[in-house]
Amino acid sequence: MVNAGPGVVRLLDLRESPLSVDEVLGAVADAGAGGTALFVGTVREQDGGRAVSGLGYSAHPSARRELSRVAAAVAADFPVRALAAVHRVGSLEVGELAVVVAVACPHRGEAFDAARRLIDDLKREVPIWKHQQFADGGTEWVGAG
Repeated sequence: MVNAGPGVVRLLDLRESPLSVDEVLGAVADAGAGGTALFVGTVREQDGGRAVSGLGYSAHPSARRELSRVAAAVAADFPVRALAAVHRVGSLEVGELAVVVAVACPHRGEAFDAARRLIDDLKREVPIWKHQQFADGGTEWVGAG
């Protein structure tokens, strides 16, 4: 886990334990921020018209390093006051939180833009793979190729 205290990147982690929206929001609290944008990704009950019974996330050993790189790039490209991102690994059930990211900036538009970039780059560039299990017994890997 990275918890940089008074720095811009305040919290980055990959965890097997349940995620906390309050923890992530608390990490980005900043008196200089006029806007804080939060994204919460949850395990949905269906995907592509198929009922999902659960899923598992696996992370490559380089995932923490790549998450740090993505966060630093977002912080460098936007007027970020504070940034946090936490992603689950391991087995999750429908309704559980899979990822929580938050960005605090001087203005709301900047916060929205930075948070969208953070979650999009995290999903595209950090080597975390999702293995979905469907109610019909089928499975599917997402992001593994």
